[in-house]
Amino acid sequence: MSSRYPAMESRINPYRDNVQGKANEPICVAGLLDRSKQILGSSYDGPAPDWSLEEIYNRLEENAPRIAIIGGSSDHPAHIMDFQTSARAAIRIWQNGGVPFYFSTPVMCDGTAQSNQGMSYSLQSRNAVAEMVVNQIEAHSYHGAFVLQGCDKQPLGVVSAVAHLDRIRQYRGEAPFFATFAPAHVLQGGTIPAALFAELEEVANQAEQQSDTDIANDLRDAMAYILQCSSNTAFQGVLERASERGLITKEAHKDFEKRLAVATCDDKGGVCAFNGTGNSSRHLVAGMGLVHPALELLTAPPNQEQVNQALDSLKVMINNPVFGAANIMAANIKNAIRIHSASGGSTNLMMHIVAGMLYGGFKFSLWDLDQIHREHPVPDLFNYSLTEGRDIFALAMQCCDSKSRGMETLFYELIHNGVPMDVDAPTVTGTTWRERLVDPSHLSADHVTENPVILSKPRRSFSGVDVITGNFFESAVVKISGMTTKQLDEFDKKVAFVLYYENEEEANRNLLDSHLLERLKEERSFKYENLLAVLKRNSPAEFDDWKDAEYEALFDHLVEKDTLKISVVVSGQGPVAFGMPEMFTPMQHINANRKLKRLATLLSDGRYSGVTYGAAIGHMTPEAREGGGILYLQTGDILYLNLRDREIQFLDETAFQAGTLVYQFDKVKMERQELAESRLQMIRLRSRQVAASNRLAGHTDAAHGVVPIVVCEEAVHDYKTDVIYKTVQISKPEIFME
Repeated sequence: MSSRYPAMESRINPYRDNVQGKANEPICVAGLLDRSKQILGSSYDGPAPDWSLEEIYNRLEENAPRIAIIGGSSDHPAHIMDFQTSARAAIRIWQNGGVPFYFSTPVMCDGTAQSNQGMSYSLQSRNAVAEMVVNQIEAHSYHGAFVLQGCDKQPLGVVSAVAHLDRIRQYRGEAPFFATFAPAHVLQGGTIPAALFAELEEVANQAEQQSDTDIANDLRDAMAYILQCSSNTAFQGVLERASERGLITKEAHKDFEKRLAVATCDDKGGVCAFNGTGNSSRHLVAGMGLVHPALELLTAPPNQEQVNQALDSLKVMINNPVFGAANIMAANIKNAIRIHSASGGSTNLMMHIVAGMLYGGFKFSLWDLDQIHREHPVPDLFNYSLTEGRDIFALAMQCCDSKSRGMETLFYELIHNGVPMDVDAPTVTGTTWRERLVDPSHLSADHVTENPVILSKPRRSFSGVDVITGNFFESAVVKISGMTTKQLDEFDKKVAFVLYYENEEEANRNLLDSHLLERLKEERSFKYENLLAVLKRNSPAEFDDWKDAEYEALFDHLVEKDTLKISVVVSGQGPVAFGMPEMFTPMQHINANRKLKRLATLLSDGRYSGVTYGAAIGHMTPEAREGGGILYLQTGDILYLNLRDREIQFLDETAFQAGTLVYQFDKVKMERQELAESRLQMIRLRSRQVAASNRLAGHTDAAHGVVPIVVCEEAVHDYKTDVIYKTVQISKPEIFME
């Protein structure tokens, strides 16, 4: 039985007052519904079609809810099955008395765009999606949206758009804008075919016989993961080295790549099974209250009943400002940040969370996010592993088998681990979290007894992405929770040498060189006196035994004992300079080098997707193009990595050689003005590689979401007070604890 929608309570109805829309659009609606019925075929569930042009005209005249189904482009794996889900949605919207429309936006695939110019458009695509959605919905005067949520920048681009629409509609005195999100199902990770697995194992065996144990180990590490586009990059790095050393031919290398690639993705697409930006966005948007649980975690496209549950819930949301998209998002912002933290969410989303709030009209920055993250410890409740069968597809299977309730389960376990969660915040079910959690069935994580992804007892007491600062930058982010305690101990409170690259291309060329460390030694890139000082600071017990060693022997010893720490700096990658691409490929090249990965942290004003063995520190502000301190660094400089205290400091070299940590950078900045200007000239020249129409000039920095400046300027509301719960505006929502 359908759930009849009320008419819109708005004085604005351009379809009543302007006949052109009622002349143009009925054929679009009828065409969508005819096509939807044809797509569904025998699975169509409903009466004989009654969508005549006259009835469509009547609904438009009477201000029936006009609901846009927003899809993505089918050249992204997450949107391959959009046609089926949009067909189910169109039919149900009509059955409920609404008027369905459909449009889609381009969606760039970050995996496809890696290591080419396309990565410079990735972040900008989030704002472009927001702009396109706002344009289309404002132009055609839609009241709400059913969003087919995909991957990469599309989810938060559309969240930003619907929150922005809600803000502007209510500013103009119109009905609040409502939206519900339907995430694409989870794509099962691929499996390396048995024959190919055997051939790769034979390459590893040959590598061992030739004493190339690094290749053998790195190849087997890559083979242990589920097959996905990101793991293919790891194979690329190690197979390149195997080819260089004569273990395989270049032809064999390309053959391996082809056979790995075609075995990676299921033909029905979906969001990749690793917990990257796509699935982190799934968890985050659900934590924002914008996803109906019937659609949250699926292993196949949703059936009609699941789509109906989400769309039927709109009945109680329509015309109610409590359920406006901006209000739902802001009411849930603390819930969302804590869910993002506890689920090991992507570093990328640190900017997108800020952007969504700004588009929704709320004053918000990275520092507000960090304050929420830090005001109560959030434990690590996500037992995620790509090598042990606990990827997001496994979680989706647990949900589909009614053993877990996804983010409702995580929400519940956060409460029971003492984390304050706002259970009275509204959600797109038309109810609050409190009402959703009343039913206890399959709610506890303990219902999953085999290979649980969500835990009831934390893996450790901290989680999430940390904001850090230092004497040569204002802010940056680092996912310390992505490091084991052992890894963290290996880098925390250690001194590291800067290895500086002016851009990603230069970094990739050098990091792919398996002899990089040998070259640094031969070129004496790090001063001997500083090597001794690093030994004394990082491993004081060994100092007396090695203080008289020659340069080469000392360097080799520091590498062998993992005492030498290197901060690989990739500069000139910020929003203004180059669109803020992800540094995924440099990370993979570091991860694929068994020696280097145990020495290296990665610093950049670009973005990150994933983690390295050492800390990956990104989103650095100010960026190099804007004169930030990262512009002035050079190979051989010395940094103090104080990760647990969330700071990185530039050290005075003379004082360090004397055994003292002195944080001094201003003098260096003054001394290197000529170097900085020459680098800026190169950055300006390189930025011409990005189309002028899509550059991120006139935008805020990474700490303020990289949004158009005017969006930030008009974000004046306080998320702590300007939020509506039911019919009462309150300043301190009740926080539920047990």
